[in-house]
Amino acid sequence: MKVPVKEILLDANPFEKRLSVLEDGVLAEFHIEHRKDRTITGNIYKGRVVNVLPGMQAAFVDVGLERTAFLHVTDVLDTIDSLYEELPREIQKGQSPRIEKILKEGQDIIVQVEKEPVGTKGARLTSYITLPGRYLVLMPTYEKVGVSRKIEEERERKRLKSLVQKLKPPGYGFIIRTVCEGRRAEEIQADMDYLVKRWESIKEKLASSRVPSLLYEEPDLTLRAIRDMFTPNVRSFIIDSKEEYERARAFTERFMPELSSRIKLHTGDVPLFDTRGIEVELEKALSRTVYLPSGGYIVIDQMEALTAIDVNTGRYIGRRSSDETILRTNLEATREIVRQLKLRNIGGIIIIDFIDMTRQSDRERVYRTLREELGEDRARTNILKISELGIVEMTRKRIRESLQQSLLEMCPYCDGNGLVKRRDAVATEIYRELVRELPHKSGRVYLYVNPQIAELLQHREGVIEEVRKWFKNRIVVVPVETFHREEYEIV
Repeated sequence: MKVPVKEILLDANPFEKRLSVLEDGVLAEFHIEHRKDRTITGNIYKGRVVNVLPGMQAAFVDVGLERTAFLHVTDVLDTIDSLYEELPREIQKGQSPRIEKILKEGQDIIVQVEKEPVGTKGARLTSYITLPGRYLVLMPTYEKVGVSRKIEEERERKRLKSLVQKLKPPGYGFIIRTVCEGRRAEEIQADMDYLVKRWESIKEKLASSRVPSLLYEEPDLTLRAIRDMFTPNVRSFIIDSKEEYERARAFTERFMPELSSRIKLHTGDVPLFDTRGIEVELEKALSRTVYLPSGGYIVIDQMEALTAIDVNTGRYIGRRSSDETILRTNLEATREIVRQLKLRNIGGIIIIDFIDMTRQSDRERVYRTLREELGEDRARTNILKISELGIVEMTRKRIRESLQQSLLEMCPYCDGNGLVKRRDAVATEIYRELVRELPHKSGRVYLYVNPQIAELLQHREGVIEEVRKWFKNRIVVVPVETFHREEYEIV
């Protein structure tokens, strides 16, 4: 698969930072960080267990956040205390230790945030601590060496693994990151030394800290993007703030001097995002419907439990058989769906309803294409085979809020339903209310309504005429521009 040429754009102001990743000129990723509400994913805390739930095999931990955080039994196996002698025996027998045997209420524990709080759910924790560096990820509680699957050449994988095993101090484990490919021993050693020193400082802070307390805070969006995204195939990293530009240059010159010349300061009169049409693309990314080049389209519905994506041919009729038309639309949709998943930060359970394909070979081709496209996604995904009905079930790791959650809030009019009452339904509701109210009123009655409802009441036989048959009152309909369609008042 062709490696896309990337550009990173950072828009920073006193209130927030917004970062866009362009792949071959097309918006592929978007990240936002509010100054007053920085991400907590990756933060390490000294916390205290406040509740152990055997039925859920989980515990709730106070780490000083607004809500207690969630810790599942599968994420605490490395915190087994030697006092619980029966646990090793259970593990040897192939049995999973019970949460109530590992953790007790009131117990202090060191944990790391794996997932941001989303909606009413607290943060998800893990005790498998990791500290990301430029080329390596330190695992202080897991003494093994792993290599990123995206380093494909077997000879290079073996070289890096052997090198890290030789250089690493005893008691530590490391994951070799994709950007480590081709790096010299001196560069890897420098990154390793930095991470080990960072972990030693965390342990020192742990011994003297109260509970709960923050032991380590992940870097802000600017430095995190340089550490995690600024790879050799990124042509330029453009920043519109001089302060952020200077921070980025200093960080890059220290850890990756060969890329520092690609950090550029935007000084034009036109805002940085406007020069690349990012604002327009963001508006599109908040829409349910995304159109495909052929004329087909996909519809994305994000719900609390899952995201459903529906593929349609739209106005595309093709030039050959219907099977070819369906296949081309599904293949186009596959590439766009993966782009939208990354752009919108969609995680959790995802159901994709492709257009039905009669040929097994077509279903396999669409499935292969989907897997290939997801191979470039930094978030972990799991995908099941496409069904005869064209349904794909998959999961994508949810780490932070989706774009929709970051930029939108629940509609105060429809309570998040996405629907409002029909105009004739509102008119009938007003009729029932008038019948209840008018027997208790005398003189002129003013009915304040939304302009659309006013027009319906005035120009169509119905509510007002029917009410006037029964009551002598003079009813005056008053349109109010600021009224929601379902809002009305009888005075």
